[in-house]
Parts: sequence; C-alpha cells; structure tokens
Amino acid sequence: MTDIQDYQGGRRYETFSYLPAMDAEQVRRQVEYMIAQGWNLAVEHVEPTKRAFSHFWYMWKLPLFGETDVQVVLDELEACRRAHPTHLVRLIGYDNYTQSQGSAFVVYRGREA
Repeated sequence: MTDIQDYQGGRRYETFSYLPAMDAEQVRRQVEYMIAQGWNLAVEHVEPTKRAFSHFWYMWKLPLFGETDVQVVLDELEACRRAHPTHLVRLIGYDNYTQSQGSAFVVYRGREA
C-alpha cells in the first residue's frame, strides 16, 4: 500500500484548513456563530505530528456548556495556546440536537519547539 500524500502546502486539519488562516476578527465571528446556534463549545489540543489524524486530541478543561460570552471562549483558546505553544489548538461546537459536531476548526497551529 502506498503512503497517502499531503495536500500541496502541508497538512490540512478540520473545516477551514483549505482557506487562508483566519485573523482574530474572523475567529471571533465563527465563535459568535457557534454560540448563536446554541452549540456547546470545547477546546482541544494535540502535538503537531504526522499522525494527528489517528490520535485523540487532549481536551482543554471541560466543555464550555451553555457559554454565551464570546470573550470567555476566546480567552480559553488563548490560555490553551499559552500553556501548549507548540500544539495545534482547535475549537469544536457540539450540536445537542443532532448529537454531533456542528463545526470544528484549528485556531492555532503552534510554533516549532
């Protein structure tokens, strides 16, 4: 079996990975959208390895059940990035109605160790 090759430009993760990196305002708008949908948000992180797809991501604290303040979510994303500067950090929106992820995207790609 041959190895699967990366998409041109490196690894792609989650929903928006084929688009240019989002700036702070675009991330804020995505968080606002997820909150408006009534989704429960969670922050996760993982080491940037070639096998990031086959490993579980570490949960950063508990999910932010019922959180309606955008700034609280952004602060948790930043706190996770500061605690794990070399990790990928993603935000997930869990949809209670469909009992699935409504959205998930990498917010920070981490820096080299």
